[in-house]
Amino acid sequence: LVFSPSGELAAAYRKIHRFGFDKGEAVLMSAGRDLVTVRLPGTTLGVATCYDLRFPELFRSLVDAGAETLVIPAGWPERRRAHWTLLAQARAVENQAFVLACGTAGTHAGVPQAGHSIVVDPWGEVLAEAGAGEEILTVDFDPAKVAATREQFPALKDRMLGLEPPLR
Repeated sequence: LVFSPSGELAAAYRKIHRFGFDKGEAVLMSAGRDLVTVRLPGTTLGVATCYDLRFPELFRSLVDAGAETLVIPAGWPERRRAHWTLLAQARAVENQAFVLACGTAGTHAGVPQAGHSIVVDPWGEVLAEAGAGEEILTVDFDPAKVAATREQFPALKDRMLGLEPPLR
């Protein structure tokens, strides 16, 4: 859920990619189907959660829908923390967007969590990263860097797949 500064519900995202390989979350909840973006002054957020981080096509669709800042809260297990960091940076670089990834600290259902919330800029530079424990990151970033990065290195304009008409 995304709330406005006044506490009103601004958007609701239902997780598209459920973890558990047809067990776990797939048994407990139905998958979402809708992309969620939220317009803020200066940027548009693209919302995803946890296991969604492993699916680059979701983030490209969010960028196509106008997202410039990707927000990903997650309960990511500590044993796959290297993937968490690597995928957060990859999503930033491949989409030329900021990534704000908030990782659960502590233990959940007996599983040690990774923590390590991270803020990554459109070039993949880590602007801030928390440790394994509870921590608040305060990061100033300029949303205009997204447009500057996309102008300086217009890789998104060179896409050939996923565009109409299909390649033959």
